[in-house]
Order: sequence, then C-alpha cells, then structure tokens
Amino acid sequence: MTSQGNTRQPKYQRIADALRTAIQAGEYGPGDRLPGENDLMATYDVARMTARQALGVLQNQGIAEARKGAGVFVRAFKPLRRRGIQRLAQEQWGSGRSIWSADAGDRELVVDRIEVSEVEPDDRIAHALGLPSGARVWARNRRFVLDGKPVLVATSYLPSDIVGESAVTQVDTGSGGTYARLAELGHAPVHFREEIRSRMPSADEAERLALSMGTPVIQIIRTAFTEGGRAVEINEMTLDSASYVLEYDFDA
Repeated sequence: MTSQGNTRQPKYQRIADALRTAIQAGEYGPGDRLPGENDLMATYDVARMTARQALGVLQNQGIAEARKGAGVFVRAFKPLRRRGIQRLAQEQWGSGRSIWSADAGDRELVVDRIEVSEVEPDDRIAHALGLPSGARVWARNRRFVLDGKPVLVATSYLPSDIVGESAVTQVDTGSGGTYARLAELGHAPVHFREEIRSRMPSADEAERLALSMGTPVIQIIRTAFTEGGRAVEINEMTLDSASYVLEYDFDA
C-alpha cells in the first residue's frame, strides 16, 4: 500500500526514495551492497523491471554504482567541490599551482589523456576569440580522472598568434599552467566569464566519462580576457554531474 499523496509516484521511484532514505540514515554506508533485484521484488511485490529501474535511479543520481557480477553498491566516491571563484584567482596560478588543484584538495587529480594540436577553429570559437578569417588556434584536449573515475573532459582554444611556439603548445605547460604562460607572454587573464548549463551527454562524452545511461553532464564554457578586453582562451568543459558540487562564494 502507498500513502495518500504519493499514489501517483511510480513504484520504482518510491523504491528508489526508500533506498535513498536508508542510505542517508546510515543503514547502508559507502561501499555497502544494496538489496538486489530479487530482494526488491520480494520486499515490494514488484516486477523485475521495476526493481531494476529503482536501482537505476540511484545509479543515475550518482548515489550508487553497479559492479559487474556483484550487484549495486553505495558509491564511495566523494564529489569534487568546484570553487568557481577561488580557483581562478591569480594567486592560485600565479604562484605555480594548477587551478585544478583547488578542486581536488589533497586528492590527486590526474590527466590521463591529453592531445595538443593547431587547428582551424569553427565559426563559434573564432567569433568568441575575435579572430579574423583564416586565423588558427591551438587546442588542448584533456581528460581528468580522480580516484580512478573520469570526472571531466576539457578543450581549451587559444589564438596561435599569441601562444605559437610557446610552452602552451606543449603537453606539459609547466608550473601554473596555461594562465601562467599567458602572463609571461604579456597576455595575463584578469577577467573570466563562465556560462553553465546542464544537458544529456553525447555518446562520445558518455564513453569518455564512463557515465551510466541517463546520467546528465554539466557544461561550463569559460572565456578568459586580458586587461585590454581581448579574449585569449575559450575553455569548454564537460563534467560528470554526479562527481561535482559547484560552489560560488562572493560578497554582496
């Protein structure tokens, strides 16, 4: 029987809510195995598909993860807290620290894939960077992994007339990363704009981030500007939504 006011909620959602409540109450801790499909079928008198959907809800929300041949377990992964303002402060990259280290804290955020190449930008990137026809950019494509879990893919685009033949075109840009190198080139970023949206991933993004079916991503597009107002970088980031908490701390 269901409580009044909850009768319109699908059965699988009610089961997912009950499991989530049990997890939040500490009945199941990180790494614990959740009741399987057979257990849920017997407990709630539902079909296998309903039990499977309930467990799928928790997986899509990043609360649980399936382990092949073993079952569904409470996810032990601790989400990253992305401090959107502090991470871009000049004292961060200007002192030789990566801006990504502000997210990871004392955990190790690893770049396990990186591709750097000079390309012809599409119209959207060229317009955002204010580039004339025929201009080229250097693209830096990376995938970031934390605790063995892919959490972010990012591609930065920088004008070739600024960064050509500099360390920005190398796999390892050196301490402080791209922004420190831009500062050395006389194009230090002093202002940033980020646009954020949530959407479903493409097939390629789902594969690169090892996402479960139905898991949305967060897309962040950041533009870096110099003192004179020139855009010197467009960075398109795709985040596993279950792996991040976005935090913005600023004065009124």
